[in-house]
Amino acid sequence: MKLSNTFKMAAATIALTATGALASDLTVTSWGGGYTASQQKAYGEPWEAKTGKSIHWENYNGGLGEVRTQVESGNVTWDIVDVLPDQIRTGCDEGLFIEVPDDTFVKTADGKSMDEDLMVPRPNKCAIPQIWWTYQAFYNEGTFSGEQPDTIMDFFDTAAFPGKRGVHTWANAILEMALFADGVAKEDIYSTLETEAGADRAFAKLDTIKDDVVFWSAGAKPLELVSSGEVSMSLAYNGRVGGANLNDGTNFVSIWHGQVLEEEWIGILTGAPNMDAALDFAGFASSPTAQAEQARWINYGPMRTSALDIIAAGEPWFNTGVNILEHMPNRADVMADSIVADPDWWADNGDELQERYQAWMGQ
Repeated sequence: MKLSNTFKMAAATIALTATGALASDLTVTSWGGGYTASQQKAYGEPWEAKTGKSIHWENYNGGLGEVRTQVESGNVTWDIVDVLPDQIRTGCDEGLFIEVPDDTFVKTADGKSMDEDLMVPRPNKCAIPQIWWTYQAFYNEGTFSGEQPDTIMDFFDTAAFPGKRGVHTWANAILEMALFADGVAKEDIYSTLETEAGADRAFAKLDTIKDDVVFWSAGAKPLELVSSGEVSMSLAYNGRVGGANLNDGTNFVSIWHGQVLEEEWIGILTGAPNMDAALDFAGFASSPTAQAEQARWINYGPMRTSALDIIAAGEPWFNTGVNILEHMPNRADVMADSIVADPDWWADNGDELQERYQAWMGQ
């Protein structure tokens, strides 16, 4: 996902030694690169200034393996970890994360609880909100003459918009996009996809571009494919596309229509050695102000609606002095034609579709 998301401030210092962890008051583990740097700037450093405590930041490659090892061994060294939606669900079910008391979280200025302020319900009491990120289609400005592509239907239309298409090597998001492009209402996508006929329909739509697909797996690759002209359009992570425009001066054009939004959460490990500090940090980091501040450094969207309001009122908000909302995946004007991913559905139905997708790639 965002592991190697790069922009110029991504070189922010991240101490990674065991000595640093022992000398600190809190250990937070995340994905590294520009994403962790945005967390440090938005609420790591402000929390340290507010409390007088220090944070040791660690990087990891995702998954619950290390979390499970620490908790089950009783030798917990991490306090907080940034996780994907399936991991906060599994980890909470397995008792790897604590259930966070409701009074941990900061209310909005008009008194709404955090849960009332969230754009999507928390899957469980372990989940501490972070950001939205998204799979989206994009292209380089100037690629097409005349009419410009602006829907996910256009991504699948190689007659109107010629050229190769960059597509990732797993089934998530591309199958939802295929059905949406084929006319399935977004609220019916998962109920359609779980039927044999619906799955056949999604793969039939994929077949319409199969001869023009270039596959990618590393997050930086679609930008390379589009920049070089090897493909005329590609799917990508919005943080990659927007980050390149905001920080490197590229002229990529995002197609927000048909994007697939994904959740991001943090969890507090069961047996965390600095539990009081972890709870205080969780409340601080999930506050509307902190979530808005993160958008000064990266173009992932806050999960709290009030944070979007703060950003809108403060534009230009990005740290370089430009507007950021137009680069954010969950702003109001694009949500009507956006698909919110269903991690629970994928957990129940994903294995067979992933196998079928891998077979389709090899055909």
